[in-house]
Amino acid sequence: MNNKTHVPLVHISRRAALPWYKAWAIRAAAIVLALIVCGVITALFTGEDPFALYLSMIEGAFGSSRRIWALLQSVAILLCVSLAVTPAFKMRFWNIGGEGQIMAGCLATAACMIVLRDVLPNWLLIATMLVTSIIAGGVWGLIPAFFKAKWNTNETLFTLMMNYVAIQLVAFFIIIWESPAGSGNVGIINQQSQAGWLPMIGSNRYMLNVIVVAVITVLMYVYLKYSKHGYEISVVGESERTARYVGIKVERVIMRTMFISGALCGFAGFLLVAGTDHTITTTISANRGFTAVMVSWLAKFSPVFMVFTSFLIEFLARGASEIATDFGLNEAYGDILTGIILFFIIGSEFFITYKLHFRGGRKAQKEAAENV
Repeated sequence: MNNKTHVPLVHISRRAALPWYKAWAIRAAAIVLALIVCGVITALFTGEDPFALYLSMIEGAFGSSRRIWALLQSVAILLCVSLAVTPAFKMRFWNIGGEGQIMAGCLATAACMIVLRDVLPNWLLIATMLVTSIIAGGVWGLIPAFFKAKWNTNETLFTLMMNYVAIQLVAFFIIIWESPAGSGNVGIINQQSQAGWLPMIGSNRYMLNVIVVAVITVLMYVYLKYSKHGYEISVVGESERTARYVGIKVERVIMRTMFISGALCGFAGFLLVAGTDHTITTTISANRGFTAVMVSWLAKFSPVFMVFTSFLIEFLARGASEIATDFGLNEAYGDILTGIILFFIIGSEFFITYKLHFRGGRKAQKEAAENV
């Protein structure tokens, strides 16, 4: 009888928790490899100098003070949305409805700017816009949470479908508010009076947004790590049965957390309409609700690391646009390079979590012998 054990060419085992610096070293190596691959592809298919493309990406993001502040503004909005969806994800509630919750906040903000501009003083108008946007986003997040808590509906499909409802609501009101008539868009709201526009700090209209989101980042870190609510979110995410056993009201935690998640998305909508675009469209959120899912996951639900992942993604987006402009390439080419880089970054998470053992290694032989 043959008692030999077949040893596979590659054996995969789960790693013990890596120190943070080793994990980030693996991610950095993945970025370097991605840049090398992008350089090879660029040289083969376009004939352009890869280093010139990379310099163009840096120029697109940091070429002037205006570009730097525009980048920081984009990072701030994406970070705000990423912070918003994180509590739900830590609870294992897959909130894919960030887009709809942002749109609900945008719609509430625009409605106040248009309907109340001649009724309220500016400071009270802005306060009303802030409160209504937070409530609108919170309620939009609370609806699927209520059905999940009461009847265990599928939150992924529910929140996804809520996105399309919100987009169609915005499309409906755009036709009502369109200016000029027949244009199919709202245009700049209160362009002359600037009623409801967030105030500038100095000469920079984006600085307030950046400061506010920085404060929210700190508060979310404290909330998730040190508050009772943060503890309950973690326990529910680990096991609902355990949470109920220790006396946590799971249904209440689900609804409360999703209201907070939606409220922060609604606040991001407030920043977009009142602080950045001063208008509303069906594409104003620019898919940030979906991009935030990747940001939150890559950062392992850590608000601190989300700052870096948000910055990286927005930098790549700005750089891809600059490449298309400077080299006359199709805009899709910049997206291809961005996709390759993100693919390597996401793939690096596998090597952070798992370890490869090749046939002939001592550890692989030992494990094979133990399985005989």
